[in-house]
Amino acid sequence: MARSDRFSISRRSLLKATTAGGVMATMGGVGSSFAQAPAVNFTAWSAAVDQVRSHVSAFERATGLKVNYENFPWAQYRTSVVTRLVGNAPMDVLWVSDAWLPEFAEAGWLAAIDDVPDLMKYNADAAQFCTQSMVYKGKQYGLAYYGDHMSFIYNTEILQKAGITTPPTTWEEVVQQSLRIKQSGGPEFPMLMALGIDTWLIEFMSALVFAHGGRFVDASGNAIMADAGRGVVEAVSWVREAIHTHKIVSPGAVETTEINALRAMGAGQHAFAIVPTYRLRALNDPSQAPAAGKLRPVLMPRGPRATASATCGWIRFYGMTPGAKANAARRANAVRFMEFFGGKDTTGSYTLQKLLLTDVGLPFCTTPLSADPEVQAFWTRWAGGGDVIAQQAATAVKKDVIAPWFGEWNETANAAWQSVFLNRATPQAAAAVMAQKWKDLKG
Repeated sequence: MARSDRFSISRRSLLKATTAGGVMATMGGVGSSFAQAPAVNFTAWSAAVDQVRSHVSAFERATGLKVNYENFPWAQYRTSVVTRLVGNAPMDVLWVSDAWLPEFAEAGWLAAIDDVPDLMKYNADAAQFCTQSMVYKGKQYGLAYYGDHMSFIYNTEILQKAGITTPPTTWEEVVQQSLRIKQSGGPEFPMLMALGIDTWLIEFMSALVFAHGGRFVDASGNAIMADAGRGVVEAVSWVREAIHTHKIVSPGAVETTEINALRAMGAGQHAFAIVPTYRLRALNDPSQAPAAGKLRPVLMPRGPRATASATCGWIRFYGMTPGAKANAARRANAVRFMEFFGGKDTTGSYTLQKLLLTDVGLPFCTTPLSADPEVQAFWTRWAGGGDVIAQQAATAVKKDVIAPWFGEWNETANAAWQSVFLNRATPQAAAAVMAQKWKDLKG
């Protein structure tokens, strides 16, 4: 999935822009006719469009309700949605990124669903990180449509040629196995890392921090990222040493984006990598990757202080607008829609979640689906089995730096990470810069 969820837009500037362009007046006209229309107004980005349209049709047949479904390219989605929200356009349900939740909640653009038992009951079947990713200041704001995590993968053929029979379970073993692979004539840089400044960097680094048993902030949201033994310093130290001491990661990793790393891993040029789990389908598709069939997930290696193989998880979810919730009829219809799409449909099945996986490879938050025969067959074909993926999802941790000021802090963090990767700053100094920026923004 394309990514572009790191910027923020001023609500005041959007109000000015929409008013100046006459959009407010236009939206008002549409809004006046909305009260007469029984349809559910659903807005999404342009992903899995065929599958969503199919499920919209199924919903309309099952409920007799009409759905006005519109979608926008991911790159324009957030701006388009915020413009509509500010303009009070007719919107009932929309797709939301977890990275936007604090800002959307603070702006009053999303309605909490804690008092909607027909939706909250699905938490019982959801992975913990998924539910936590939809909670802000103690309130839950939606149902997940897609939940994923970072996976550690290895090339079975490269390890076999180096005489390695078991993939690494710790980051120290990653170093030792990488050195052995180099010495046996394998790739010069066995460990592939995408450390370029793009929208995935925070997930990569969060996965490393969590795998070292760490966190960026404490339970109260206070920065602990500069504290020794809290994971951040240890994780970035490992990366610096992997590049400059052990030379198992290419110095060019600082310019490598996630998509370029995907191509390199698929070409069989590296032994190890950290990738979004949904990429496994493409990586093991012979028509897309020469190394297909040789790339397998394993639990994330652990740092010395870690007690579990943790990783970073993230979600995208269905949110309800306050306008829909405030109107009894719209609320009832929106709840039915969200349950049909983010929960079970009228047949009692998690139909769309399963379809999104088997058709386009998007993992889900619904843990009971892992036992479904078709789901198991999917993971057997594209990942050699689904047990590791289910186990890793159970230990995934939501990004703990998601806050109203995340975008601004992340710019500072990106520069700090890079300063360490380039060996221009110590891990301690970079972590201190990130921590101070967090404190300044949090106030």
